[in-house]
Amino acid sequence: MMTNSFTLSLAATLVSTGILLSGCAPAESQASGGKQHAAAPIASSTTADEQPALALAGWEPDAAGKAESWKMLAIANDDADIDRAAANSKGLWLMNAQGQVQAQLPGRFATLDAREHADGLTLATVDSLTARPMLIRFNSEDLSFGQPLYLPATDYKVENLCLYRDESQNLFVFLLGEEGIGEQWLVATDQRLLDTGLPVRRLSMPPESVFCSVDEQQHLLFVNEESVGVWAYGAHPEAELSREAIDMVVPFGSIAGSVAGVSSIPGGLLVLDAESQQLHRYQQTHERWNALPSILLDQLEEPERISSRINDSGVELLLVNDGESMLNVGELQWQPEPFKQPAPLPVLVSAVHTDPVPSAGDAADDPAIWAHASQPEHSRVLGTDKRAGLGVYDLQGKELQFLPGGRLNNVDLRHDFAFDGRTVDLAIASNRDKNSLHLFAIDQASGELSDIGQIATPLSEIYGLCMSQSPDGDIYAIPNDKSGRFLQYRISSEGKQIKGELVREFATQSQPEGCVADDQRQMLFIGEEDVAVWALDARADAPIDMHQVVGIGGLIKDDIEGLAFYQDPEHPYLVISSQGNNSYVVLDGAAPYALRGAFRVGLNAEQGIDGVSETDGLEVSSRNLGGAWGAGMLVLQDGRKRMPEGNQNYKYVPWQAVAEALNLD
Repeated sequence: MMTNSFTLSLAATLVSTGILLSGCAPAESQASGGKQHAAAPIASSTTADEQPALALAGWEPDAAGKAESWKMLAIANDDADIDRAAANSKGLWLMNAQGQVQAQLPGRFATLDAREHADGLTLATVDSLTARPMLIRFNSEDLSFGQPLYLPATDYKVENLCLYRDESQNLFVFLLGEEGIGEQWLVATDQRLLDTGLPVRRLSMPPESVFCSVDEQQHLLFVNEESVGVWAYGAHPEAELSREAIDMVVPFGSIAGSVAGVSSIPGGLLVLDAESQQLHRYQQTHERWNALPSILLDQLEEPERISSRINDSGVELLLVNDGESMLNVGELQWQPEPFKQPAPLPVLVSAVHTDPVPSAGDAADDPAIWAHASQPEHSRVLGTDKRAGLGVYDLQGKELQFLPGGRLNNVDLRHDFAFDGRTVDLAIASNRDKNSLHLFAIDQASGELSDIGQIATPLSEIYGLCMSQSPDGDIYAIPNDKSGRFLQYRISSEGKQIKGELVREFATQSQPEGCVADDQRQMLFIGEEDVAVWALDARADAPIDMHQVVGIGGLIKDDIEGLAFYQDPEHPYLVISSQGNNSYVVLDGAAPYALRGAFRVGLNAEQGIDGVSETDGLEVSSRNLGGAWGAGMLVLQDGRKRMPEGNQNYKYVPWQAVAEALNLD
């Protein structure tokens, strides 16, 4: 009765979460932490692949023969052939294929993973004496170990760990606890171990999880759940925390017994069923993971752990068996078809990040940049907290002011507005509490903001907003509604009384948000989230004639979110937040709006700044703000605050880095 009860509970869980019909997203989505693709059946079986040959033989090394943790390697030089590594209660062991010891680090260690690099490898293990995860580099030229990096002791037992290297060659370690606890830490760059590991994020893992493996091409972390199935998580530090089923135990999948060791290979996955003595194979396609005929391992009593390595003719295997013949090696005459990779985008890093916004959850939304006319180092960045108000930050990211105002969504600003007998700069935000325009005066000398009131609108669900300024100095606010309705107001004042005169109205067919104006050419760009970016004349008396700048597809993945305009007399640029793949697309800012390229923003390991993903709003300035901002700056809202996790914030990227990455004029 317990089995039936569990089966019903598992079925209900899978159906209610949609996991029973889920497939793994392609690499582009996973790597960027993007949105998941449509669900597809898990581990669809196929008989097109004949069962490949596998001949296993017992293997007895000179030392560490009883070690449970093994890793196959591929490092060779004139003096040593380091083919595999092991960890046990007597140390870390590096051996050749014949089992002869090439190097050893004394100690008591449990579990093991390794990654190769130019001059050797990095090993990850757990020091059993201190119960702390440990990383150490090994130099294959002089066969020496470097100084170890210890992570803090955990409040749970680390059952296993897996290394992951991202597209920028940053090295991370995943820690896995059997109680359903997981963590991701940044531990190294491509050059060295960090002095101190940096916590990236906590992960909710399934219970009974003691084995893991990482596919670095697809940025996927595979984890077993012994009595349930095999799961895939996004391994990228900016990936959303979601999981997808690769295969399940019967009756929901093809695994007859229980799930043990997992090993990722390019384009495929190997999974051990220790209870039924089977090796399961999976081939990745764009739609799903196909389950290929499994291989019976009846010569092994209980195969629990697996390490694999692709060669020219197949897959080399090292299996750890809980039985008489503990270590077994062989070659599987099968190679999965490599999964086609999209062209990689350049990855930049932020130079500065702001203090977090006050509100938790999805709170930060849209920035604006205020340039001080005579002292650029005193310029400011404004950023909305769409649950609480408007923050003001300096160029070092420190919060200088926070103005409570309710649910302020988008913000923009323009210079030289006459108010109360003086000239100020004007920032306007869309206020979703009151469906109004919320106005703030900016003191031109100090940069201090003050709340000067609101202007009501007839919009029922105000959303995005941008501003424009005519050649004669008139300032306009252009809010939009979720229905697609846009209103254009001329903003003026009499003494302390602010006014908004509706001068024209237009609409898109579906939900917009981002918009930006090119004041120099009097053009307005608006983003229809799931459709396209449109352009029209920004002048108040101009006809409503929208033409498409760029549509969804290619480098642009919906939603189209923030829009920003890099102002330059000869080479202006339009910048688009392509939220669906966590990238930023740059086009020429004048017709025919040629596509100049796209990029992502990854973590800055040296500065301890996490990457950027799930961006709503962004802003760019071409003003020389001094120092790193000599060619201007790009400000991005970061939808997933990591390293450590916390409230959202904004990231500053030097425009010079964008220009160099995309070969801009």
